[in-house]
Parts: sequence; C-alpha cells; structure tokens
Amino acid sequence: MEKNCVFCKIIAGEIPATKVYEDDKVLAFLDIAPFNYGHTLVIPKIHCHCFTEIPPDTLAAMMAAAQKLAVAVMRATGAPAYNLLMNNGQVAGQEVPHAHLHIIPRLVDDTVSFSAPQKRYDGEALTELAAKIQERLAKNAN
Repeated sequence: MEKNCVFCKIIAGEIPATKVYEDDKVLAFLDIAPFNYGHTLVIPKIHCHCFTEIPPDTLAAMMAAAQKLAVAVMRATGAPAYNLLMNNGQVAGQEVPHAHLHIIPRLVDDTVSFSAPQKRYDGEALTELAAKIQERLAKNAN
C-alpha cells in the first residue's frame, strides 16, 4: 500500500467508496466524477502504478471482474454499449497513479468523446516500426 494513494486508501477503508464488486485481488466501485452514470473503476488490491506493473494473475482477475461488471453495468443503466479504457501515465490521462480500468456505459448521443485525428504512416514507416517492436519483444523474451 502506498500511503498517499487515494485508491490504496479506499482499499484500506480509510476513504469511502461505493463498491459494486470485491474479491481477494480486485475491487470495483463507482467513479465519483463519471463520464456517464454507472462509470465503474476496477482496481487491483495491490498497488501498481500502471498496466505493465500488474502481476499476470491479478490482471486476469481484473479482466474477469470487468467482463462480469460490463454486463451488469449495461443492464443496470440500460446502456447499449460501453468503453473499456485504461490510461497509463499522466500524459495518457491517468489522474490517479494506481492502475485502474474504466468501464464507461455508453448511451446514444451521450456526447462522451475519445476521438482524435488519425495519423498515416509514410513510406516504409509502418514496416520499420513493426520491426522495431518485434525486436524489442525478442529482447524482452531473453
């Protein structure tokens, strides 16, 4: 537990939260500043700053919980769809430095937007970048 982490304090019961799911590895609660009502956060009970720090067994538990919760949130809110979103790092929009997965129910004409202008690869940039990623994967495997 990180002593200054808001989510660690929620896990410890030091800060209240409206919990919707809990097991030995995961806690889920309603976001207090939701994009839409029913916006739920799924967090690991161990402190991890971002996605890449979450141990595989805990990540599997988070995804299993999110799968159940997404259906429950959609049915409870009447939403026909949802976004599953995880921001990693401040530049990516992560506001609390404890890994968390957002389940955001989506409604027709709800005005929530995650759109950005799309980029295009020039020349060989696509294959060159793919080769660099594959090279990094191979280095990490050793």
